[in-house]
Parts: sequence; structure tokens; C-alpha cells
Amino acid sequence: MQILFYTLITLASVIAMEFVAWLAHKYLMHGLLWIWHEDHHKPHEVEGFFEKNDLFFLVFAVPSAASYIIGSAVPGYFPLFFVGVGISIYGLIYFLIHDVYIHQRFKWFKQLDGWYSRGILRAHGAHHAKQEKEDGVSFGLLLVHPKYFRKKKK
Repeated sequence: MQILFYTLITLASVIAMEFVAWLAHKYLMHGLLWIWHEDHHKPHEVEGFFEKNDLFFLVFAVPSAASYIIGSAVPGYFPLFFVGVGISIYGLIYFLIHDVYIHQRFKWFKQLDGWYSRGILRAHGAHHAKQEKEDGVSFGLLLVHPKYFRKKKK
């Protein structure tokens, strides 16, 4: 029964992270912390692999690490460990879809050809069509508006 409980905590944390990431993207990345995120919306004019936007890895890694530490070290807080696991799993999913698949920062796989992968690409393309912080669309990664899954009319 405990395994089921911890599995549910982990899954709930992964799902919750999509909403946390959406809120952070819309209100922090396209708000107060635009200074970090702006280079992600501009053509890569600067040499090098990293961009300031990569600092957001730390923004999400710190709560995950804190959950691991507190869940492991403080009696009675062990379920928090699995919140950290869920955040880490979402981070891995985000990395694989956003950095590897969409932006091709690593050439591990080129083009997936399914209705879901095409919808994710369309939604992200619509988001990046705006190079300024205002008037953005499609801030989610995994859950996007159904219109992005429809085939374009010829």
C-alpha cells in the first residue's frame, strides 16, 4: 500500500509540475525574469552552447533537491522525497521534449511523426513566433490547446 501511495505522490507531482511550469513561464519568464528568458526567443547571435534561459534549470532543481534532502533527513517528511522524484521526472521530460526534440540542442532524435509530437511542435512554434515578452501564446509544454493538434487546411 505504501508503494501505491508513493507512486501516486510522484505522479501527482509530475502532473502538478506542468501547471507550475506554465505559471512560471507565463508570469516569471515573460515577466520579472524576462532578462533570463529573452535570449531563448532571439536568434542565436552569441557563440556558445548555453543561454541565460538555462538558469531556469536551477530554479526548478532547487525545490527538487530540497524535497529530496528534507524528505530523507527529517522524520515524518519521507513523502516529500517523492515530490522531489516527481519534479525530477518532469525535469527530465521537459529536457527531452524541449531541449532535445524541439530545439535540437542535442541530436539524439530528429523528427517524431505523431499527432501529439506535431501538436507540441506547432504550439511551441506559435510561442516562439513572438520575440517579445508581451502577447505570448502557448506557455505549456505537455498540455497545449487542442487547436495545435488539428491538421492545417490546404
